[in-house]
Amino acid sequence: MENQSNLNGKRAVVFGGAGSIGSAVARSFAAEGAEVFLAGRSQSGLDAVASEIQNAGGRVHVAVVDALDDIGVEEYLTGIVERAGAIDIEINVTGPRAAEYGTGIPALNLPIDQFLTAQKVLASQFITARCAARRMVIQRSGVIIFVTGSPSRPHTPGTAAIGAAFAGVENLTRLLALELSGTGVRVVCLRTAANPDSRTIADVAGAVGRQLGITPAQALASLAESTMLKVSPLTLDTANSAVFLASDRARMMSGTIHNATAGVCPD
Repeated sequence: MENQSNLNGKRAVVFGGAGSIGSAVARSFAAEGAEVFLAGRSQSGLDAVASEIQNAGGRVHVAVVDALDDIGVEEYLTGIVERAGAIDIEINVTGPRAAEYGTGIPALNLPIDQFLTAQKVLASQFITARCAARRMVIQRSGVIIFVTGSPSRPHTPGTAAIGAAFAGVENLTRLLALELSGTGVRVVCLRTAANPDSRTIADVAGAVGRQLGITPAQALASLAESTMLKVSPLTLDTANSAVFLASDRARMMSGTIHNATAGVCPD
């Protein structure tokens, strides 16, 4: 039987490819046969991930790109189409550090500059998705994968900034899918929960621990306990969800949220 989850022949662009989740997604895409284009701001970080993929027999290319630079992203994706012929998958997992957008600070005490910093997540995903969609519409195919976290459905205090940004991304998912209806382009959103092996959640656990007078390990255990499965998703779980959404197994999914939060925020 044909393996529909295989990404052989697909060309996938991963913004934030040097990060914890981005690198996991990139490795999983490559393992499934995709040709991966890694974009990010750290040349050394991108090179390290690319080396892992190449050593495992994968195909990968790297480029230093600021996902908040609309013109730069346009030029980058134009270059990929010229080089590879098309873009089949686009995903963006970039974002500022949790401390920069005030995770843990109640909304009434949150400085406006920290609230606005979190909105860079929404702006960045808008830029990269729009630029990719312009090319996918021409080729009449492609998958755009937005990424959010459980704060999009508030379940704990202190997440006003990033929660608002994630909720905006999920709204944008539906809107873009509606506007691209009939073009052959799918638009989906992957909502994950706290990935304890990611740098962001390590930062959050440290901050929560200091506030509550507990260890980071205890903070992570509390996050896991808040899920229905009593275990937090790892970056590999998030990457596996991304592979599914990018594959033909999800060909009937568009304009919807793939909830991979271990039940922490049921729909």
